[in-house]
Amino acid sequence: MLKTLGITVVLPALTFSATWGFTSPSKVIPNLDTLSLISEQAGEKKQPRNIIFNPHHTLGFVSLKQEVSEAENKDNFQRLMEVAIARHLYQLSMGEIIQAIAEEFLGKAYKAGLLDKSTQETLTISLTEFDCVLFVETVLAIARNLALQDYSYQTFTNHIRNQRYLNGQLDGYCSRLHYFSVWIDDNQKRGTIKNIVPELGGIFLKKKLNFMSTHRHRYRRLRDNDANYRCIVEMEANLDPVSIDYIPHSQIRNTYSLLQPGDIIGIATNISGLDVTHTGLVYRFPDGNVGLIHASPIGEVTIARDLHRYVGNVNNAIGILVARPLDPRFLSPVNQ
Repeated sequence: MLKTLGITVVLPALTFSATWGFTSPSKVIPNLDTLSLISEQAGEKKQPRNIIFNPHHTLGFVSLKQEVSEAENKDNFQRLMEVAIARHLYQLSMGEIIQAIAEEFLGKAYKAGLLDKSTQETLTISLTEFDCVLFVETVLAIARNLALQDYSYQTFTNHIRNQRYLNGQLDGYCSRLHYFSVWIDDNQKRGTIKNIVPELGGIFLKKKLNFMSTHRHRYRRLRDNDANYRCIVEMEANLDPVSIDYIPHSQIRNTYSLLQPGDIIGIATNISGLDVTHTGLVYRFPDGNVGLIHASPIGEVTIARDLHRYVGNVNNAIGILVARPLDPRFLSPVNQ
């Protein structure tokens, strides 16, 4: 039992993972590459299977039968804060905090369309199910809370809003940072993260981003909403052309020694009009290997054992974008 912040919580028995993180007994870090579907049971290895980009994974074609209330979100957040306080996570580096928090969500369900369940743009929060971007946003926001020893749910939601929307302002559907390369650029401008691809020896390409407007029928909030569609067309026109920094797939392993736990990964694609098809966080194993912890479209938050191999099994992937979360403890108050 732990009493802090005026709340008494009975904590379940916890087991430490191989790194700084913590997991409940029901969450076991899988030692397998989920993308390649490599099974280590009885020494059997299945043939790798490529993951094909499917816009339905993130564009909202699901029926959300159960919605988590704000009260439940607050309760889940408070329990997580209690455990983090007990483990003194604020004493760790920013990257270690991120990895520890990400581990706590292992086994949580992948769910597409969480941000599009309402006809109006609202600040959607989930601590029980994620799509790939929502997972990254949530872990980063919680880590910022912990680094600052600010255990307020309101601060957490402010971090989510600041990361998700252009200039940190929620102003309708088109204010959301729909393209991940733009998400990186906008968050870098406001001191949340830093694009480190140039430091890693990456290359850049110029690309016209118009996948949303040219695939209107695949987006729930665009199909029957002309106003949303027009503003997306305008948003894309204002972006053109976009310069995308990325590490080619063949060079990913060369960056392993420079990557830190918690670095943000976007998988760059050669699909016309699109920049990134999937996102996650760098996961460093005790043996030094670099994997990816992510909300996987094949079912849940899990860990891919090797980042390079994972990317190689994603259809149309050409490499990775990499951004490093900045530690708010070393930033000016305006950027915290």
